[in-house]
Amino acid sequence: MIERLDYVSINGPAIASMARAKNHMPSIGGKLRALVELRVSQINGCAYCVDLHTTEARQAGETPQRLDCVTVWREVPFFDDAEKAALEWAEAITTVAKNGAPEHLYNALSDHFSEDEIVDLTLIVAQMNAWNRLAISFGHGPDARAE
Repeated sequence: MIERLDYVSINGPAIASMARAKNHMPSIGGKLRALVELRVSQINGCAYCVDLHTTEARQAGETPQRLDCVTVWREVPFFDDAEKAALEWAEAITTVAKNGAPEHLYNALSDHFSEDEIVDLTLIVAQMNAWNRLAISFGHGPDARAE
């Protein structure tokens, strides 16, 4: 991937403002946040964000097998009902132009999360979609890690 331009240098204040918004979504953290951010980034095909959020998920204690299976989370028994509801919601919001935000998905989400958590989860998904669009549009990819 060839970086087209350095959007952070060009409009650092706006990027910093977006980054600070993460601090205002405190109810969803750790593994679940990383899983949701990873799944959104997989759907959008954002290499930079897939790399970033798999790293964050591992740092939060996520297992390699669950990370390997996020793309097929419906097919495996490794995710609990709350995680499944969050992943389903994240997918729906990421592809909202296709099917909207169906009532049954919202209801499933509300079985596991408070109103504050639902708002934070939806903000996380919306923000992740914005980050994906920036990275993809400007060719921002991950650096190779020395592992």
